[in-house]
Amino acid sequence: MSALIAHDLVRNLGGRRVLDGISLTASPGHRIGLIGENGAGKSTLLRVLAGVDEPDAGSVTRPADLGFLHQEMPYDADATIAAVLDEALREAREDLAELDRLGEQLARTPEDPDLLDAYGRRLELAQHRESWDADRRAALVLDGLGLGAFGRDRTLGSLSGGQRGRLALSALLVRRPSALLLDEPTNHLDDGAAAFLEEQLRALPGTVVVASHDRAFLDAVCTDLVDLDPAVDGPVRYGGNYSAYLAEKRAQRDRWERQFAEEQEELAALRESAGVTAHRVAPDRGRTDNEKMGYGHRAGRVQSQISRRVRNATRRLEELERTRVAEPPRPLRFAAGELAARSEEGPRPLVSLSEVRVPGRLALSGLEVSPTDRLLVTGGNGAGKSTLLAVLAGRLPAEGEVARRRRLSVGLLTQDTTFERSDRTVRDTYEQTLGAQRAEKVPLGSLGLLHEADLDKPVGQLSVGQRRRLALALLVARPPQLLLLDEPTNHLSPALCDELEAALGPGPGAIVVASHDRWLRRRWQGREHRLER
Repeated sequence: MSALIAHDLVRNLGGRRVLDGISLTASPGHRIGLIGENGAGKSTLLRVLAGVDEPDAGSVTRPADLGFLHQEMPYDADATIAAVLDEALREAREDLAELDRLGEQLARTPEDPDLLDAYGRRLELAQHRESWDADRRAALVLDGLGLGAFGRDRTLGSLSGGQRGRLALSALLVRRPSALLLDEPTNHLDDGAAAFLEEQLRALPGTVVVASHDRAFLDAVCTDLVDLDPAVDGPVRYGGNYSAYLAEKRAQRDRWERQFAEEQEELAALRESAGVTAHRVAPDRGRTDNEKMGYGHRAGRVQSQISRRVRNATRRLEELERTRVAEPPRPLRFAAGELAARSEEGPRPLVSLSEVRVPGRLALSGLEVSPTDRLLVTGGNGAGKSTLLAVLAGRLPAEGEVARRRRLSVGLLTQDTTFERSDRTVRDTYEQTLGAQRAEKVPLGSLGLLHEADLDKPVGQLSVGQRRRLALALLVARPPQLLLLDEPTNHLSPALCDELEAALGPGPGAIVVASHDRWLRRRWQGREHRLER
């Protein structure tokens, strides 16, 4: 198996340089995670590595046997699961058929060196793909990713988007290509499927390059992480998993900030020496009686020393201005204050549910949310997490008893974020929604959720993650008494996820979070309610 090698990749999109001289070597046995803010170029880099997009400059050397997890499967809606699996198994079946054919020829001419060589190469391929075990592996993979109960004659058009994504992932795992490129592979996976995927990837002998916001996945799978966010010398590759990256990333940022501060201090001193010192030492200062006899000699020597110091300072100044590090860009830092507003204390809950039913979507015997609750709602896909949040918010009618405090202010962050006016800028949307007075009191830029450069973009040009950040900003700029967050870490960078989690800690108001994020759930300090299908 050969390495996947990228050299000095440049890619411009929409007038913006997304990839700027990126190089990457991914050798067999390495599982490299791509991380960074939205727009850092993770998906773009994967597409260029896969050959789906061509770089504007640079080159990629890739194994011929490469698999790329596309967002949409390259099949018609009327194609069946069986057809997808047949294509995934095609190479393994060709291996076995070719070994049979070559074996029959070798039985007739066992000393033919060309036949022996061809048989050996095909045998090596078959062993790498585990071709003899391919059909059993296909059944195992489908079952592991939650598709085992689906009939093979089921059409793609009858599957949900998440199910189609899992089928595409299944097909790649069945193929076992030498290089595997994955873009957010754990989207739409429950705990069992995510753990199964991690096990499968760790067992692959080839190369894996994956872009993911799933911190638990990155921690479990990756041997290396490449951070595409701005750094002193461009993208940085860290050895180890996500936990190791966190410690080294903080240290690297500290070194950059310290180097920048020291260079700025030295630049100021050099400018002082080069531009001011020579003028402060006057050549015709008054002479004392003791100096008069040797003044000319001493003055010349002083002026020579001053000139030398000025020349040295000027030379160092020019060198430092040429080689100095750039100022570290201010990273997005979630800087909201209290996420939820205080409500009247007392024994009475904010919301109380009893024997609540939403046919086909939710069945709940009872649940109460107290004024300062921190509640995590968990459960498998289809258990009703999003439905429960909609019921708590009063946006979805339900059978049973729903009691809510009068004049309770509720904010809900949904998974699908849309805005009425896609042509309106981010800044204007924020101000129009909150009102000018509130928007001035809590400026959008102060919340650390969107870069200043994005505030004057039309909302319709934002990525999915940026739209969710804007929706979150609108909620926390006027904190409700009950804040409901549906998968809040989806589409956020790992660093922002960490900061959002920290903000969810103790404080006024109540916060209810529905999440499949395993990293968040492991570190959750509040209550938990699990929904069962």
